[in-house]
Amino acid sequence: MDGVVRNPAQWVTLQGCRKVLVVVHTEVYGRRLRELLPLLAADLRVQVAFTVAPHAFNGGALRALHGLGGVVLPWEEAVRGEFDLALAAGSQGVERLRAPLVRLPHGAGHMKLARVADARRPGEPRGVGGMGRSYLMWGDRVVPAAYAVAHREDLELLRASCPEALPVTEVVGDGVHDRIAASLPLRERYRMALGLRPGERLVLVSSTWGLGSSFNRLDALLPRLLAELPDRAYRIAVLVHPNVWSGHGDWQVRAWLDTLRRRGITLVTPDADWRPLLVAADWVIGDHGSVTLYATMTPAAILLARFPEEDVNPASPGAELARVAPALSPAHPLAEQLAYAAAEYPAEAYARIAGRISSEPGRFNANMRRLLYRILRLGEPAYEPATAPLPDPPALDSGTDDRSGACA
Repeated sequence: MDGVVRNPAQWVTLQGCRKVLVVVHTEVYGRRLRELLPLLAADLRVQVAFTVAPHAFNGGALRALHGLGGVVLPWEEAVRGEFDLALAAGSQGVERLRAPLVRLPHGAGHMKLARVADARRPGEPRGVGGMGRSYLMWGDRVVPAAYAVAHREDLELLRASCPEALPVTEVVGDGVHDRIAASLPLRERYRMALGLRPGERLVLVSSTWGLGSSFNRLDALLPRLLAELPDRAYRIAVLVHPNVWSGHGDWQVRAWLDTLRRRGITLVTPDADWRPLLVAADWVIGDHGSVTLYATMTPAAILLARFPEEDVNPASPGAELARVAPALSPAHPLAEQLAYAAAEYPAEAYARIAGRISSEPGRFNANMRRLLYRILRLGEPAYEPATAPLPDPPALDSGTDDRSGACA
């Protein structure tokens, strides 16, 4: 990748600059952290470098930094350097950093329980992923200088799972929430950019990763969508979690889905921004991933293809969504189920659930910049940090050349 530096001594810093290290564990974490970069941009008092930390799914981490042209320090060199601030959305290895650390969650709603394999005391129930002592402490020390969470409800989770971290925890909101909210008025523009024709409807199939994800049943769902939905009335796009791409490899994921792609399904690549597609979608068929939860902010009707209750935090907004959203049935025609989900759209319930994503709607940039500059011991730049709408998406790749004819 561009800008890899083999020795921190080769990283040329301006005199007097505060040095910031962005620690990327996975592609998902990296994309979450990229949202923070505009808060530090154009400030000659601040200089940013990146590093890729150890993680089982860090194969796609550099892809999250693609095109930035930033300096990327090797991990072992980065942990020997000293920085004025470090940013991370993961926990592995961050106790080694020589910098005050700001940690962020990497998804919405703290929905998933910790993996069964994660260490916990005998007899203890599974904690909430990202919220326990094993994620936030090293020995008897709280690792982050600040833990930036999205909602006041997260404070109650911490009070139960890691009360030691409460003094450093701040409720700042959710940057993805705010970008989606700012982009909702551009829904029709995104639909035009995607190439949707008048009368065409977009079905977005979204999968998280893991054994309970809908990816493990796409071999049954996607052929049904192709067989049952008229191809002049519906476009189908599939969004697969980057950990699936990293865990299995890009070639393997493409190979598994290539036949379906050649029949007209769009496979959204992991480097694409999924959020404009979500804003543009008419239906979202999802599971217990963050994308399904963010869909409650949009006009899209939601159907749940899978929802492994045993792996979900029962107090999360995702669990509430599972009690409200219709579940996909293998025994009824898909067109009828899509029509049902649209006709029975529970607007009030979805608005309530969406309200649990962030308790600081529209204020993430202001809150987060205030936190970062406080730790940097600098005054903030003298302008409001705006929340930019999402960029236009590229046109959907149908995998076929024949898109002629009127929509049904």
